[in-house]
Amino acid sequence: MNLDFLILLIGFGMVAIAGNQIAKFFQKIKFPLVTGLIVTGIIAGTSLLNFIPSETLPKLNFLNSIALAIIAFSAGAELYIKDLRSRISSIKWMTIGQLFVTLIMSAWVIYFFASKIPFMNSLDDKTKIVVSVLFGVIFVARSPSSIIAVINELRANGPFTKTAIGVTVVKDVLVIILFSIFFTVSKSIVNGDQFGITFLGFLFSELILSFILGILIGKVLNLILSVEIFNLLKGGLIILVGYSVYVFSFFVKEKTGELLTHEILLEPLLICIIGSFYITNYSKNRIEFIELLHTISPTIYVVFFTLIGASLSFQTLIQVFWIAIALFSLRIFTMFLGGIFGVLASKDDKSYLFISWMPYVSQAGVALGLTTIIASEFPTWGLEFQTIIIGIIVINQLVGDPLFKWSINFTNESNLKHKTPDFDGIKDVMIFGLESQSIALAMNLKKGGWVPTIISLEELNDQKNTDLEIISIKNISPESFELLSLKKADAIVCLLSDKQNYDVSKIIYDSYGTKDIIVRYNGEREIYDKLVDLGVRIIDPSLAMINLLDHFVRSPNATSILLGLYKNQETVDVVIRNKDIHGMTLRDMRFPTDVIVLSVIRAGQVLISHGFTRLRLGDTVTLVGTKKSVENVRFKLES
Repeated sequence: MNLDFLILLIGFGMVAIAGNQIAKFFQKIKFPLVTGLIVTGIIAGTSLLNFIPSETLPKLNFLNSIALAIIAFSAGAELYIKDLRSRISSIKWMTIGQLFVTLIMSAWVIYFFASKIPFMNSLDDKTKIVVSVLFGVIFVARSPSSIIAVINELRANGPFTKTAIGVTVVKDVLVIILFSIFFTVSKSIVNGDQFGITFLGFLFSELILSFILGILIGKVLNLILSVEIFNLLKGGLIILVGYSVYVFSFFVKEKTGELLTHEILLEPLLICIIGSFYITNYSKNRIEFIELLHTISPTIYVVFFTLIGASLSFQTLIQVFWIAIALFSLRIFTMFLGGIFGVLASKDDKSYLFISWMPYVSQAGVALGLTTIIASEFPTWGLEFQTIIIGIIVINQLVGDPLFKWSINFTNESNLKHKTPDFDGIKDVMIFGLESQSIALAMNLKKGGWVPTIISLEELNDQKNTDLEIISIKNISPESFELLSLKKADAIVCLLSDKQNYDVSKIIYDSYGTKDIIVRYNGEREIYDKLVDLGVRIIDPSLAMINLLDHFVRSPNATSILLGLYKNQETVDVVIRNKDIHGMTLRDMRFPTDVIVLSVIRAGQVLISHGFTRLRLGDTVTLVGTKKSVENVRFKLES
């Protein structure tokens, strides 16, 4: 490695780091991350600051190869067959609709209007066909990462959502396979090669060989994942394997070009995606592989998208943007027709008819990866092609996620938790289930300053515990819950059957947003998983007793304090609501000497507190100390 190349890498690394920070700013103003990275690359490239001169870009091509391999690995890792079985018919027909209608119609329209696209106007008819088909192939590509991000954000679940994720994953795999075929054919057309039995034989052999090598790569990856080594080293080896595929493919191409009449073109993207598919479906290391890819991908994508931006001409991008808008509109129209076909053919819910295309608008890694290959292989028109596609992708990124979110909300498949109500100064707790444990819990909480209410599902003939508020409801339903003061509840405790506990928790989650829902679990496994999805706090009595005894054995004094077994000692969680406290360090708070801060929880993360820990509004502080001092500190933090 010479000094100039090292300086180039360091310089580009600094640009990529800056790009990551600029991209985060773009996210804050509701622009996609990819857009921010591309813009950074444009600024750093020859169009503006020239931090990355055009003559140095070929030296960084190896970064493209690494990124493309990781993109292919990520696409294959999402194709988990078991997850697709429940909606296989809908996925099949929607994929056919989105794939072939979009590809064929868009390619035909682009060829028909080729004279309106500047760089296509001077091309011969054969090349126009090639360009039109390549446009069509890339139009089909979707972004699995963005669709998964939206689904996670909305906690979406249902037939529409399952079909959307299934079609996205299957489409991207098929797009790479189709691209491998069309790309080889396109090169032959542009180079003026003759189509015959020999050509078809070579093409078929190349595909078979790519599949075989893909399986071998999968086995190599599985071997790496099976070895007990640091995850950082495993991640590095995965990157090395992906890059090796590209190096090997180039070597085979060069050598066969010298020795044979026809170059053997192995498709690295196809090899990598087959290898990833093998790991995902035929290996015990699927979860670890996905986790490693999630760790690797962000850094790789930052480098890749920034490099793409650096290779673009800002002036050219501005000039072709109106073409990008026109082709974006064409893509949307063909996807709309493909969606109608998919819904009708699969006999899906007719309410999906006019929204079925919305999940498939956003594009990112796969589409950009394919354009990079095209730009590199066809230098006479590839860069203009890439520039237009990037313009389309930017528009798709801006409108795609909002459309998908709207469609999920339209189908009522969003499972977002209701907004948590503001604290009214009174600690209210609702306990569902009238029994000895609920009464004892209510009495203890009342002593600790809470206002408990017990909710019974049975009629109350005689209320013996006059000191406690007990309310009877007919059933677990939104209508019955409207009679309760649930909006002011700070905690919900469920001591019913598992099914009833889930029903209560789901209504609270959807309609009231109570911060803490605590459930006594009775043993139904299916219900347990549903409760976990709602984010409730689950207490398993059998395990709780074992854990309690374990803590007593290992830390008897600490456990006794936490359980309040020592006279005049109390442990409480306090949410900081005092604006004057925001930004202060613990050492500046001057807490009483008989109060200790055990932890600070911020945005779900536990902070190991020390004197220099700065408190923020909304932090949950766990205090232990004498009752009087704890109460004074609580007042100071909450008021």
